[in-house]
Amino acid sequence: MTELISRVGTDLGLSATALVPTTDAPQKAKDFTSDQEVRWCPGCGDYVILAAIRNFLPELGLRRENLMFVSGIGCSSRFPYYLDTYGLHSIHGRAPAIATGLAVTRPDLSVWVVTGDGDALSIGGNHLIHALRRNVNLTILLFNNRIYGLTKGQYSPTSEVGKVTKSTPMGSVDHPFNTLSLALGAEATFAARALDSDRKGLTDVLRRAAEHRGTAFVEIYQDCPIFNDGSFDVLRKEDAEQRVIPLRHGEPIVFGAEGQKCVVRDGFGLRVVDTASADPGSIVVHDAHADDPEYAFALSRLSDQDLAHTVFGVFRSVARPTYDDLVREQNESARAGEPRRRDSLQSLLTGHDTWTVSESR
Repeated sequence: MTELISRVGTDLGLSATALVPTTDAPQKAKDFTSDQEVRWCPGCGDYVILAAIRNFLPELGLRRENLMFVSGIGCSSRFPYYLDTYGLHSIHGRAPAIATGLAVTRPDLSVWVVTGDGDALSIGGNHLIHALRRNVNLTILLFNNRIYGLTKGQYSPTSEVGKVTKSTPMGSVDHPFNTLSLALGAEATFAARALDSDRKGLTDVLRRAAEHRGTAFVEIYQDCPIFNDGSFDVLRKEDAEQRVIPLRHGEPIVFGAEGQKCVVRDGFGLRVVDTASADPGSIVVHDAHADDPEYAFALSRLSDQDLAHTVFGVFRSVARPTYDDLVREQNESARAGEPRRRDSLQSLLTGHDTWTVSESR
């Protein structure tokens, strides 16, 4: 194990689960279904996400005892109860911090964070951005329904300007986060977005996130039928192809029922134009592995509040040493060095880092 830990710290080609025990026993979705009654409101998008993850987890081939789901507070944070794996229902906004501790001390775990737009972007915003910048080896699933659902319908950090809620009866005046822009601003090494009702697209993103060594951030648009019903309906209707911009690495970014729209460069940014009027050479070819985050950030700015254009897929996926691998590498180096003298507690308390305050006259 020591040799493998050292190798992981320097080999960026290894997968996220290089140190996680696998199983030869066949697994099915029912093996990841707990005995707890699922208690979300009828029609909640969380049901679809739960089903997608239960069906996807067998693909990983990992021992269930080595899967850890950590959540904070909110409707999404009930998730660990409904999976037959290990899990922690932790405290508001602190799931990334707790997951960081687990990832550092238990390299044999596949660690996942399940959170919501309120939990992660309000009280938990600080913990989220530091997990992203540190590149801890864990997967963060952020369920975004643009509302506080558990506390009965107040506006959230992703609610659109003018949103009328119980806490904003005259309409919200807050400018919302562009969640992917936030993640990429923190230099996330993996950033993606999916829609709850798009099972194929969601599963593909989950698969790629699970393979990524480092912090994999996935935003999932999810409907709240009670307090924000129909918030993403325009992305599900027949004409949704005019709004949805799918990303496929190595392919030109063209969309629409017949490819009528495309993405081209516009100075330092990107913009959407009619394909017929664009120079074919100017159409952007998606590169999820671009070293600098500027390109992926520009992609995130194409998505707007009114969902006229919304980008889905993997924005960025690059390799960088992970925080937990580097910490373990330091620990191994320290243990391999000269043994340190084991001083008594008294000698530590009266050592060189202490001083005496004398009475002044």
